[in-house]
Amino acid sequence: MTDYRMNILVCGGTGCRSSEGANLYDELVSLLADKGLEKEIQVVSTGCFGFCEKGPVVKILPDNTFYVQVQAADAREIIEEHVIKGRKVEHLLYVAPESGKKVPDSKHMDFYKKQVRIALRNCGFINPENIDEYVAREGYAAMAKCLGEMTPEQVIKEIKKAELRGRGGAGFPTGTKWELTRKSEADQKYVVCNADEGDPGAFMDRSILEGDPHSVIEAMAICGYCIGADKGLVYIRAEYPLAIKRLKIALDQARNYGLLGENILNTGFDFEIELRYGAGAFVCGEETALIHSMEGKRGEPTFKPPFPAEKGYLGKPTNVNNVETYANIPPIINKGAKWFSSIGTEKSKGTKVFALAGKINNVGLIEVPMGTTLREVIYDIGGGIKNGKEFKAVQTGGPSGGCLTKNFLDTPIDYESLTKAGSMMGSGGMIVMDEDDCMVSIAKFYLEFTLDESCGKCNPCRIGNKRLWEILDKISKGNGTKEDLNRLKLLSNVVKDASLCGLGQTSPNPILSTMDNFWDEYLAHVEDKRCPAGQCKAMMQYVIDPNKCTGCTLCSRICPVSAIEGERKKPHEIDPETCIKCGACMEKCKFEAISVA
Repeated sequence: MTDYRMNILVCGGTGCRSSEGANLYDELVSLLADKGLEKEIQVVSTGCFGFCEKGPVVKILPDNTFYVQVQAADAREIIEEHVIKGRKVEHLLYVAPESGKKVPDSKHMDFYKKQVRIALRNCGFINPENIDEYVAREGYAAMAKCLGEMTPEQVIKEIKKAELRGRGGAGFPTGTKWELTRKSEADQKYVVCNADEGDPGAFMDRSILEGDPHSVIEAMAICGYCIGADKGLVYIRAEYPLAIKRLKIALDQARNYGLLGENILNTGFDFEIELRYGAGAFVCGEETALIHSMEGKRGEPTFKPPFPAEKGYLGKPTNVNNVETYANIPPIINKGAKWFSSIGTEKSKGTKVFALAGKINNVGLIEVPMGTTLREVIYDIGGGIKNGKEFKAVQTGGPSGGCLTKNFLDTPIDYESLTKAGSMMGSGGMIVMDEDDCMVSIAKFYLEFTLDESCGKCNPCRIGNKRLWEILDKISKGNGTKEDLNRLKLLSNVVKDASLCGLGQTSPNPILSTMDNFWDEYLAHVEDKRCPAGQCKAMMQYVIDPNKCTGCTLCSRICPVSAIEGERKKPHEIDPETCIKCGACMEKCKFEAISVA
């Protein structure tokens, strides 16, 4: 990149590409060629910058200018004004929501100020399809150091000293898992990367593979060296076409450079990686279910022990870590365990990547030090709640986690603190809810997801979750009783205690946490037959205020089921039996005469 006087970095992640980011890239390249500047200015398609709310994003170096929501039609102005005349394109700069001021570069954006990027260190900075750019940022230096200067035992000791814990959800010590797999004796061992993230709204692993695939390849090779394996497998969901494409390119490049295959770096170490595709089953995030799927069997979990470290893929010792866990390995080797363990809390070291979504101003991918509070993430990084609404809850840990109220906003984000608060770290999904969200409906939504994703192997999960959903459905339709609330809590604890794997064991968490924190809301549904948030349609009734209605007939004309009657210039009425509660009438009424009773 040093051969060019200016570099234009265009977000090439899935989110920005879906917003015509690829067309923007092509237009910039074409315009530079037309002006004969292609040898002076380089356009690079990078990985995700993280600021997904404002994509497509363009970053210009060396002045670090950060443009947001850039379209292909803006390319000419960027070239003519910024590149040629040296003037920033003001209307493309990010505007801070609190101050209303334009922010010229990412260093001064609140979204990035409290982030510390380790797993995401290269995303948005390099071309993920160019191995030379990865090598220029210490790429494969960690692998060379391990193979040339350290024994497998020394590498494992360093990982243990760093106190890196698995980022897939369970938080098991990574070095200990590697050590257990190394100690298992067998003629063949395997390194597996779990790239099958299934949490709703989660895209942490996908973004790493799209933006920095070589970091995972390098870490898998280091793991293979440590545990005595010459074969690696990446289990990735087929719904990640861009991640698969870039991973394939990276694998070919690594082979061509002698960084995969036989006799790597002339050390006598052999290691190869294959891709295996999943169909997006949430349960296959559990390591034994994942292994069965890779073997061509049903993706169902099995009892442990034996653990995969003893008997995994094809019955051989297998180490399974997720994408984010592997992405932390090269920096630990390059910078040392002491550096990594200096970040975070006493029992949760390093950083954690989160997919921040929901009713939040700054939706995106973030990486923060362990110990950062929920308040800092939601208000300092996330920019607060959309449309000035009140914060109501935050769901951490995806469908397996719990919903935490404002009373927990100062909770540090680490494994122990989140568990104590009634939620969990999970793989990194974080969904923010506002005053308009119904917590009964939220619990029902997550349970419906886990119900659909259950493999059905064990009765508590297969049948118990179905019964839980039926109770929630009954409550949300205004037919619930206080006895149903007691049954809901009792059965939730049974499912939690008796299910075979983590999916069933954690599926009642959204129910239990919302019942603990929003008991009054549940009572309103069963006692008052009322949804305080106005979201449960069965308990909603649209009414027209006769004092505000002018009889303009707009509502009756747009009603899809002709549920509104009345003469012109006279107050109208809604037939509750015919109304399907779509809300179209209230949305279009110019006189605010329609409301939800």
